[in-house]
Amino acid sequence: MRSLKVELGDRSYPIHIGGNLLQQPELLLPHLHSERTLIITNETVAPLYLDRLLNTLADKQVDSLILPDGEVYKTLATTELIFNHLLENRYSRDTTLIALGGGVIGDIVGFAAACYQRGVEFVQIPTTLLSQVDSSVGGKTGVNHHLGKNMIGAFYQPQCVLASTDTLTSLPQRELSAGLAEIIKYGLIADATFFRWLEDNIDALLTLDETAINYAVERSCQCKAEVVASDELEQSGRRALLNLGHTFGHAIETGMGYGNWLHGEAVGCGMLLAAEFSARLGWLNDEQVARSRALITAAKLPTALPSEMDCQQMLDLMAVDKKVKQGKLRLVLLRDIGEAVFSSDFDQGLLRETIQDFSQRS
Repeated sequence: MRSLKVELGDRSYPIHIGGNLLQQPELLLPHLHSERTLIITNETVAPLYLDRLLNTLADKQVDSLILPDGEVYKTLATTELIFNHLLENRYSRDTTLIALGGGVIGDIVGFAAACYQRGVEFVQIPTTLLSQVDSSVGGKTGVNHHLGKNMIGAFYQPQCVLASTDTLTSLPQRELSAGLAEIIKYGLIADATFFRWLEDNIDALLTLDETAINYAVERSCQCKAEVVASDELEQSGRRALLNLGHTFGHAIETGMGYGNWLHGEAVGCGMLLAAEFSARLGWLNDEQVARSRALITAAKLPTALPSEMDCQQMLDLMAVDKKVKQGKLRLVLLRDIGEAVFSSDFDQGLLRETIQDFSQRS
């Protein structure tokens, strides 16, 4: 097992990474400060891991709530199911919530924890690759709106993150590839050496080689923890770099209907779009774009926009992005592999041309 720390003063917390961590109560019990704990999971994860976690916490007063599974349920209505359970069972402000599941569960539970009685403690136990390397770390919580993804939410940090990598063996191939998109992102935005390692080890990651996957999760969490510690609330612009490919990706997810494209699939396509647009701006060369495309392709991620969406629809949906400021679209782009920038200083016509070319691919 490896442990990292997200350094946020009195709100700092550990990230534990390794196999079979759900059976180690000593990792969780120090962070359960209340008498009552509620595990919130979904109908897919519950049969796999809920009993295991309940057995680990047998000495605590623990209840569970099982929600429906899928991005389509990442809504205020689903969050209200949590509030109803908490209120009907008279959970007090010293309750701890545990999010057991992927990114949807982590985001919803974190948002509920931020809101219930103006804030209760919560713990992240991510069970998908994407949630282990991205959504469980950093305190971004929230739900989707039919007009835009993640438009309703709060910054709210967990007490700890428990990334038990043995849970990844239950993932379908699409979910594994979706998580690899977020891992590739860290290499592209901040670590060229890690990007080269990913090029050399992508096959090992696709087969869940234990050594390779543990290292990839650890390095990804290190990258994100460093960024979050320096810009927790996305004020300086550094944390925005974590959104490489996301403005394009969120538009795809919204336009296609939540859940039809997985988040990581949309981000993978969005990162390639960002790389090609960066090249058209003169910031990347052809070899760098080709390497980006090759790795995204090797990870079994989409490299073209869905045929159902056209350029104008993409632009309209991108205009609703949270990074729009004073009516001006801002994008995370690349000046090199391992060097990202957050900018609104680009030719809008060139952006349209790049998206148009993507929309014509099959």
